[in-house]
Amino acid sequence: MAVLNNSNAGSFTFILMDLPGLEAAHCWTAIPVCSVYVLSLLGNVTIMCIVKSVPSLHTPMYLFLSMLSMADLGLSASTLPSMAAVFLLSQRKVGAATCFMQLFFIHTFSVIESAVLLAMAFDRCVAIQEPLRYATILTTKRIGAIGLAIVTRSAALHLPLPVLLGRLQFQPVNVLSHSYCVHPDVLRLASSSTLVNSGFGLFIMLSTLGLDAVLILLSYVLILRTVLSIASNTERLKAFNTCISHICAVLLFYTPLVSLSMIHRFGKKKLPAQVYMLLSYLHFLVPPVLNPIVYSVKTKEIRVRILKIGH
Repeated sequence: MAVLNNSNAGSFTFILMDLPGLEAAHCWTAIPVCSVYVLSLLGNVTIMCIVKSVPSLHTPMYLFLSMLSMADLGLSASTLPSMAAVFLLSQRKVGAATCFMQLFFIHTFSVIESAVLLAMAFDRCVAIQEPLRYATILTTKRIGAIGLAIVTRSAALHLPLPVLLGRLQFQPVNVLSHSYCVHPDVLRLASSSTLVNSGFGLFIMLSTLGLDAVLILLSYVLILRTVLSIASNTERLKAFNTCISHICAVLLFYTPLVSLSMIHRFGKKKLPAQVYMLLSYLHFLVPPVLNPIVYSVKTKEIRVRILKIGH
């Protein structure tokens, strides 16, 4: 990927940020960081293996859950290299090409996860509103097409980011706010006009995460309307209970993201840098760890298979 085409491309580097106040405690901070990645890997791989090996789980809901696990693994793998360099090797310097490549993958997998959450909301909406036509509407072929569309949209929209960043001018040494590279953080360090980059970044945000969030909300309005029209309280509770895991996953993904966006635009100067960094870590590191746990606890089929593995 040719991401650097300005004259000073090879002459600037980025410095990754350590945890403020804990720079000298890498032997301790490395433990929770490594634990996060190990738990994410184990949890998501376990769910994918269970879904693949059990034919009765080859249904839309569980196929989308496998996609969510793939997105979580991709997101974890995108942040891992630089965080491992900082916390395990005390290596904070990163080249521009590496940094731009990393932010491409981080944002791509983040948008893939958002789109999968939307697909899962659509799945629940169809299951509750059209239970008799559910299997004919969401066929395996259509689910595959949805998965391909999700990956294509995310990758195609983010491909221009490294190219556009490569056209900007930067200082020889640039200190980032995180232990990984993200677009807004890199962009604020540019010493030339960032109007095009900012505009394109905002377009991506609104057309992916923003649109997905609105459509997920709309799906739940339709679900709620259908559930409330069910006469039996037991059936009503049963229908809504199938959505609990997905609602938790949506909240895990979007709550830090919305808070981060609000602070980035309105409150960054008023709040300590640690708050901004914490929300960023919550957004990128926590969902890949907690999503498998939430689905294991709340989904009987997954829980039963995991308990069988344990025995």
